[in-house]
Amino acid sequence: MIRLYSYWRSSSSYRVRIALELKRVAYELVPVHLVRNGGEQRRDAYRSMNPQQYVPLLEDGATRISQSLAIIDYLEALAPDPALLPEQPANRAAVLSFAQTIASDIQPLQNLSVLQYLTDELGHAPAMRQQWSAHWIDRGLQSLESQLAACAPFTCCFSDEPGLADVCLVPQMYNAERFGVDLERMPRLVRITRHLRALPAFQRAHPDHQPDAE
Repeated sequence: MIRLYSYWRSSSSYRVRIALELKRVAYELVPVHLVRNGGEQRRDAYRSMNPQQYVPLLEDGATRISQSLAIIDYLEALAPDPALLPEQPANRAAVLSFAQTIASDIQPLQNLSVLQYLTDELGHAPAMRQQWSAHWIDRGLQSLESQLAACAPFTCCFSDEPGLADVCLVPQMYNAERFGVDLERMPRLVRITRHLRALPAFQRAHPDHQPDAE
């Protein structure tokens, strides 16, 4: 049985849950609370499995994989249907570019450890967390809105079936709403997100539907 170490509101964990649900891969969810008692990810037991002390972490027998896109790549090989990446090289590159903009550029800047450092170590007021996060999310999402404006108007980001870009988009839009980003300038992202949220796999993966949701 595959185990996914996850935190309900972690957007990286959310991506992996969506991928698992789309691919219909059975898994056991193991909650790791990132805040309670100083953060369960910092405990020796978890740190011994994942020295980065982040979620998600996927465990498949003796195999342990951190980093959400690496986990999803593993799932692509393990359960190739439905495919989350197109075969045509240019289309594949476009999808990867979109996904990595979120996973590498936008999301890390609103990571809990970054926000904690802003306030706990650098001494900024707690309100700075919201302002900081909203700025970088807004900037990144506007670039993605422009990227999709040059594409055909599909129901999902790059086709009429959800793929890796969609798996990454929905959790980031969830965070955009949490941090009060004005989404009116991103109508295409909003329309696609509304469509995706109605799909059963995305609903099952939603943070509010996780056993550790608060």
